[in-house]
Amino acid sequence: MAILTPSRPPKPSSARRKGRENTIADTASGWLSHPMADVVLVTVPTAILLGLGALMVWSASTVFAYRQFGDAFYFMERHLVFLVVALIAGFVASRVPPEKLRALGWVAFGLAALLLCLTFVPGLGYGVGGNKNWLNFGGPGQMLRLQPAELAKLALVVWGSAVLANKRKLLNEPKHLLVPFVPFSLLLIGLVVLQRDLGTAIILGALMLAILWCVGAPLKVLGGMMAMIVVAAGVLVTLNESRVARILGFLDPTSDPTGINHQPLQALYGLASGGWLGVGLGRSRQKWGSLAEAHTDYVLAIIGEELGLIGTLLVLGLFVMLAWAGVRIALRGSTFFTRWVAAGITAWLLMQASINILVVLGLLPVLGVPLPFLSYGGSALLANVMAVGILVACARDEPEAKAWLRRRAKAKAPRRRLSAILPARSPS
Repeated sequence: MAILTPSRPPKPSSARRKGRENTIADTASGWLSHPMADVVLVTVPTAILLGLGALMVWSASTVFAYRQFGDAFYFMERHLVFLVVALIAGFVASRVPPEKLRALGWVAFGLAALLLCLTFVPGLGYGVGGNKNWLNFGGPGQMLRLQPAELAKLALVVWGSAVLANKRKLLNEPKHLLVPFVPFSLLLIGLVVLQRDLGTAIILGALMLAILWCVGAPLKVLGGMMAMIVVAAGVLVTLNESRVARILGFLDPTSDPTGINHQPLQALYGLASGGWLGVGLGRSRQKWGSLAEAHTDYVLAIIGEELGLIGTLLVLGLFVMLAWAGVRIALRGSTFFTRWVAAGITAWLLMQASINILVVLGLLPVLGVPLPFLSYGGSALLANVMAVGILVACARDEPEAKAWLRRRAKAKAPRRRLSAILPARSPS
């Protein structure tokens, strides 16, 4: 005979724990439903990445800067100047209404194309690492240098979103979907290819496809264009001995450890030696000449070495948070333009970060792509922070956010005080 016993009530500690979990979940849900939550979700991870980037540029560049220029703070000082300029530009971009930004689409494209063309002018354009993709305007300490290809990424997103938004009712026709967006995008990509910067050209091509996917282009169109880009990239690789060597080195990572595979192997050594918590800030061994690009394309390797796996996961988590915020903004946008420009910026930053991370991990061939917000480089920093500023502008343009900002502005507006001048009483 079975003995039925009443079920025991939950322990008070378990009930309290569930209550706390429910309270935390309710609080998080309530906070995320705030009209300005997307602005915070964009600005907070960006601010942390920028702060961490400044710290790691200082840590990773001191040895190289002292050997090359006799000043351990050479790159750090310039990075801080670039950061201040980028923050000012980003703040201005965050206050530009999206409709005005949309009207500037062709201006942004024309300026980007002009700057790319100027790199071929003798005495103005110059090359770094075999690529002729820089403009040198002089200035104190040769500070006024610009890499137009970085600004071309932002211009492609803004201009492409504006062009496609203006033709949104005709995008079901392939002619209007592809023209003029694809031919003019290929013009920018072609100028970058002529600069011999294949990594940036691949990102621009992938960004073009991402924008078309966001507006709902048919899969057969996207597949055909992707195949064309892959074939073109393959041809460009085979025509350049250095690129072929990179591919062969990637396929056999143990070959030529002092040559083509030197940088990738040293990056892996740095990540492997960091452990969970790292060797400590400023104590990297790879930056003492083993990893020549420690403060630029391989800054993540120094983060992994000095801050360990915890620091590396923090960086990955911040990029995931930024991507999630960008998707939220794209889904909650009030217009087609804000949705597509937010999606394009998110795709750009996420793709570039992913490519850099995979290169550092040895899962992709070396492409020379900087890590957004963290790598040294004024042009990339300026373009990335301006892109985040535009994301903030799109978040502020969400219907609920606009209503909240109007109520706040109305509440802060000074109230007019009415005064009446009463006639004096006549003597009785």
